[in-house]
Amino acid sequence: MERFQTITPVDGSVYVERPFATASEINTALESAAKAYPLWKNTSLEVRQALCRKAVECFVDKAEDIAEEITWMMGRPISYTKGEVAGFEERALYMIDIAPEALSPMPLPDKAGFRRYIKRVPLGTVFVVAPWNYPYLTAVNAIVPALLAGNTVLLKHSAQTPLCAERMSEAFAEAGLPKGVFQYLHLSHADTESVMQHDTIRHVAFTGSVPGGRVVEKAIAGRFISAGLELGGKDPAYIRHDANVPNAVDTVIDGAFFNSGQSCCGMERLYVHESVFDDVVDAAIKLVNQYQLGRPDEASTTLGPLVRTASADFVRGQTEEAILQGAKPLIDASNFPANQVSSPYLTPQLLVNVDHSMRVMTEETFGPVLGIQRISSDEEALRLMNESEFGLTAAIFTEDEARGEQLADNVESGTVFLNRCDYLDPGLAWVGVKNSGRGCTLSKIGFEHLTRPKSYHFKRV
Repeated sequence: MERFQTITPVDGSVYVERPFATASEINTALESAAKAYPLWKNTSLEVRQALCRKAVECFVDKAEDIAEEITWMMGRPISYTKGEVAGFEERALYMIDIAPEALSPMPLPDKAGFRRYIKRVPLGTVFVVAPWNYPYLTAVNAIVPALLAGNTVLLKHSAQTPLCAERMSEAFAEAGLPKGVFQYLHLSHADTESVMQHDTIRHVAFTGSVPGGRVVEKAIAGRFISAGLELGGKDPAYIRHDANVPNAVDTVIDGAFFNSGQSCCGMERLYVHESVFDDVVDAAIKLVNQYQLGRPDEASTTLGPLVRTASADFVRGQTEEAILQGAKPLIDASNFPANQVSSPYLTPQLLVNVDHSMRVMTEETFGPVLGIQRISSDEEALRLMNESEFGLTAAIFTEDEARGEQLADNVESGTVFLNRCDYLDPGLAWVGVKNSGRGCTLSKIGFEHLTRPKSYHFKRV
């Protein structure tokens, strides 16, 4: 039986080892989901809500163990990983609470002799393919609303974070979810594609890379099913001349370096008006030098390793190339003794004298590096913010809210923040444009992508 190993970035040891699902196990799971679907879709929404709410309680009860597992699987400091459990709870409960309104039938105006309305009905089995960087927060966005809508769910989690699938399965089982309604499989890439092509699967919710998104689209081509794709990002921030500089710098630096920069909506490029450029850079250097790079299982650590050495080496290469092209590094690696060449432990870095000829300003980095570019006008900032293949989020810092909204209207992204960044409000639609993907999760609109409209046209005779 083929197996896989999860290598922890903490010390390079094997943290988890599991077998991949066999062909028989895959077929059994798909058949079980299909068998459970008719009963589940006809279960009242009130019961679905109660079961999901109970599952959240069961999950949160194990917060301490779950937080430690996240730290060891993907390297986030233990002082932060409990926040993922809290975020899971917040998003799940919000979607549970709004489900009655979001899924209620849409009535049409009265028409003599007729009753007309539209229902949102489930699709069937939803296949969720989740990533390692926010292993619960990304998965919950699709799993809970899919279940609330009456779909059955099959989860394939990253091989870096397999315990997350198992923890969620435990929680739903403890809550009493009927057999087959929620399942997980540890799958190889080839088997993941095969599952997408199975007749039982009616929607794929994928979070990952742009190449991964293309694989999904190719796998489901010709099947006429839907897919939600949250892909890459190169999210920009703009600090205007009238911004509250301390707030802007605090916010952007946190948005750039939290989770060691491994955030889909993390800040990866910063444009600063020339009148406040020096103040911003000075404050940013001071903040970055306060980070404590080290083992993520130590309470004092505020910046952990990247998920694997290859990821850190990619960031090193991108940074070194920019320096050779004229970028100036502002952070001295000697201030971060835990930094090690050929390891996932990497010094956080700020770069100035950058421009869009450098990959560090155009290509997704997914690491603790931020390029800071001096600009002279709103128009220049807007042009550079939009000069990207990506469009997940963007942040604008200004005390002129009206002007901020004017700029936001012209930024090509799924979400625009004003005076904040790197945050998902479950009441807002989470969506990307361009190569950041398509589809939507969270908010009432998120339910639309996990259901289909069904029209009811009744004539009274």
